[in-house]
Amino acid sequence: MTDYTSLEKIRLEKIEQLRREGVEPYPTRAERTHTSVQAISAFEAAEKAAQGGKPPAEVKVTLAGRIRAARAMGKLTFAHIEDGEGRIQLFLRMNELGQDRVDWFNNILDIGDFIQAAGVMFRTRTGEATLHVHDFKLLAKAVSPLPAAKDEVLESGETVRHAALEDPELRARQRYADLAVNPEVRQTFRKRTGILRALREFLDDHGFLEVETPILQPIYGGAAAKPFITHHNQLKQDLFLRISFELYLKRLLVGNLERVYEMGRDFRNEGVSYKHNTEFTQLEFYWAYADYLKVMELTEQMVSFVCQKVNGSMKTVYQGSELDFTPPWRRLAMVDGIRETSGIDISMHPTAESLFKAIAAKGKSPNPQSTRGKLIDFLLSEFLEPTLVQPTFLYDYPRDISPFAKPKPGDPLTVERFEGYVAGFELCNAFTELNDPLDQEQRFIEAARDFTDEEEEKHPMDEDYLRAMRYGMPPCGGFGMGVDRLVMLLTDKHSIREVLLFPPSRETEE
Repeated sequence: MTDYTSLEKIRLEKIEQLRREGVEPYPTRAERTHTSVQAISAFEAAEKAAQGGKPPAEVKVTLAGRIRAARAMGKLTFAHIEDGEGRIQLFLRMNELGQDRVDWFNNILDIGDFIQAAGVMFRTRTGEATLHVHDFKLLAKAVSPLPAAKDEVLESGETVRHAALEDPELRARQRYADLAVNPEVRQTFRKRTGILRALREFLDDHGFLEVETPILQPIYGGAAAKPFITHHNQLKQDLFLRISFELYLKRLLVGNLERVYEMGRDFRNEGVSYKHNTEFTQLEFYWAYADYLKVMELTEQMVSFVCQKVNGSMKTVYQGSELDFTPPWRRLAMVDGIRETSGIDISMHPTAESLFKAIAAKGKSPNPQSTRGKLIDFLLSEFLEPTLVQPTFLYDYPRDISPFAKPKPGDPLTVERFEGYVAGFELCNAFTELNDPLDQEQRFIEAARDFTDEEEEKHPMDEDYLRAMRYGMPPCGGFGMGVDRLVMLLTDKHSIREVLLFPPSRETEE
């Protein structure tokens, strides 16, 4: 049984009153001829068309939206309603609607209710385009007031209080309320959709085929992450929520689909942070007959295209810093970047033992059981990553943390891999993909040997993927990007939770 507040009980009483009077508080039908933005645009067009000081042609509209503010002033009532496009002022006059109707509006309707209002557009003395209401109708009664409050000054000059949200955790838990009261949040998620649309447009225009691969997989792989496990009752087997699309997309290259991409959800059973979430949107593409150098060029073209498309420029401001995505981006060899920021030349330390001693000499304490590759990754995160603010491709990575990348010719410890960094964090990851089935099988064996069951980097042996490779896989380049991070950058949001409609939250006692 819901424990209603005193305000909710008052609104429930209003619902009962409406039904006693034969008024349905949740009618089945609604009418709308214009959105708020369309109504204002039509009225402005009529004003522009008027000549010789004549009044504009009458613009009749029927609007629908949520009441966001209301104030009675004797025989007049001013209100604002908000729809999906914007906000518009309503003007009600007792002499025209009658005292009963205006009293009904003032006393029965509440902030948060959805209404329908019909009338004629006009401009008030202070210049605000407004609907002069001739008729109105309740569309949906709000039982719960939208949370929190702040002040707003109405057209009349009066100050009213209406809902707003400030607490980030409450906003994430009640995204529906956050969207209802914060227009800038709605704009963030509209821009998110525009970013996804622009990514698809770019790849489609470059000959890539969008495909779908299984979310439930009998063997997880393609990334260094711990999976979520579920059980298929009919098949009587455990399955994994995918952590990556990679191994399935590369199977398609074997089948002569030469350029493929997928954008969808991946799931990783790991910690959360301002840039990590357990469920996130990933973009991956695979490109036959390309290498990581070609993928670098396509990546900078794609991201700059998206930035231009959604923000109108290849430059954007993120957390006070201007980022410039204009190609070409900076290229930096990992070995050079680590040497410049940490003072350690990893090429002089071919073993994990030697590299560990060099790091310890710098006053740092990595896990002494780490492989050489993990120690290099430690140096990257501790010293180099925070310095990579402008878009930068960091390239040539250690082999033992890159199990699906092709070795650099003449350097068996290094692979052709790059990561794109922006604003001090990783945006994307790409390889010249390993297409030697014998080498790939050895990498699986090494991963099982080098990492314990508790470590997330372990890659299980995927016999079916090896079988596909043995049929012959063309040389190719592959790419993966966390789309949520790109949305963060292009909407100037510090936390990934701010660009997810419904981020996970710990359960709380009601």
